[in-house]
Amino acid sequence: MVDVKARDEQDRLFQVEVQMLVKPYLPQRIAYTGCDLYAAQLQAGQGYEALRPTYGIWLLAENLVRGDEDYAHEFRLQTTRSLALGDSGGIYLLELKKFRARRIETSEQIWLKFFKDGGKLNEKALPEWMANPEMRQAMSVLKRFSEKERDYHLYQSRMNYLREQSAMLADREEMERSMAELRQIAERERAALERERAAVERERAAKEEERAAKDSALAAREMERAAKEQERAAKEAALAEVERLQALLAGK
Repeated sequence: MVDVKARDEQDRLFQVEVQMLVKPYLPQRIAYTGCDLYAAQLQAGQGYEALRPTYGIWLLAENLVRGDEDYAHEFRLQTTRSLALGDSGGIYLLELKKFRARRIETSEQIWLKFFKDGGKLNEKALPEWMANPEMRQAMSVLKRFSEKERDYHLYQSRMNYLREQSAMLADREEMERSMAELRQIAERERAALERERAAVERERAAKEEERAAKDSALAAREMERAAKEQERAAKEAALAEVERLQALLAGK
């Protein structure tokens, strides 16, 4: 997008815009830009009589107006019966794709042809319609712009290379930081797992000790029961011996 503003000898304000892409919001942008251009004329303390006509000229590389083969469209503030609300200027849309004039005769056609095909022209073999000082000057300006554009692209290529190198270095540093963070996370996870494993081992050992203690207590009770059983058996044997001896004495 290229934006140029200028005033003529009648103090009328012109804004020329070259738009390469037609976005869905372009009509609203065109209307807003036109209104803003008109309203921005007044400074603090100025009356409305200071307003001068403003003209927005839009050169569109793509078509905006559908269903109409005319390449030029004029928009003004007026009624449906073409009654204008004062001379406030207007907006002109020029769709370059629709411009297909076989013969280039008028000033408008010359400029539209130049904007459409100027980049393809050979400065040393210009067509007849470019054979005037004004268009030769325009071609010279276009050449300077093209040279500046080439220099600009070379500069941008270099800057892009430096940005890519810087981005690669930043990415590598970021990757190293990320790897360090991952190693720290892995170390913390490993330590946590080790603590958990040690806790499980301690719990297992405690349960084993508890089981062993229960087994020892059970064995002790079993030994105590066996001792009591032996003691009871000994008592029964002693009583039986006493009874036998008593029976022998009684028999005599």
